[in-house]
Amino acid sequence: MNTTQGHLAIADIFENILILKDGGGALVLQVSAVNFGLLSSREQIAIISSFAQMLNSLSFCIQIVIHSERLNISSYLQLLDNAKKAQTNPLLSQMISEYKQFIQTTIKENDVLDKKFYLVIPLSSLELGLTPSKENLQQKIKTVLLPRRDQVIRQLSRVSLRATQLTRQKLIELFYDIYNGEFLETPVVEPVNPEQLTVRLNSPQQNIEKQPVVAAPPPPQAAQAEPMITQNTRTHPFVVEELEG
Repeated sequence: MNTTQGHLAIADIFENILILKDGGGALVLQVSAVNFGLLSSREQIAIISSFAQMLNSLSFCIQIVIHSERLNISSYLQLLDNAKKAQTNPLLSQMISEYKQFIQTTIKENDVLDKKFYLVIPLSSLELGLTPSKENLQQKIKTVLLPRRDQVIRQLSRVSLRATQLTRQKLIELFYDIYNGEFLETPVVEPVNPEQLTVRLNSPQQNIEKQPVVAAPPPPQAAQAEPMITQNTRTHPFVVEELEG
């Protein structure tokens, strides 16, 4: 029985580098995005010029991949329902309901997509020539691709773009999402129950440690000072305590 892996051109992943079945290799970078439409005309021209200079400076091929996925936020909506049920404040409960309704309306009117941008640096087997062993092939691919990776990262930084190389785990997740998942499930965040606090009126005489009495000098008789109200933080009548579960 043929599996999906049998149809892929990937033979192995060696030190975060794709080893292809035809003897070539590839390195994948994830690149950050810039909202080009919000930039001024001068900034747009500067980015276009810098990007053109980057392309002209390259002596090897690159591939630009845009991966779009529809977001499945059903788990997030369920999280909001659980938060609403656990909420005892009527105002906060109403705000959660309005926020959930806003999310549902937005999803119905527009497709919620998650877009990620990748830059692939391929290496053809023709550039490598004949290699006697697999170990030598892997080392040769690594020796050629790493300097190219560093050059691309430096050039992208001039365009205010940050590029990071995908690790082995990230590469596996990427190909799994491409071939197996129609929806990208948002990670479920476990709700954190707020600590149950209560305000109790305690007697100022409770839980007071005996302090040594220090004799204070008597106030001068000539001037009658207004009484000063002092308050010890230990004897505050309102104490917030955590309920024991």
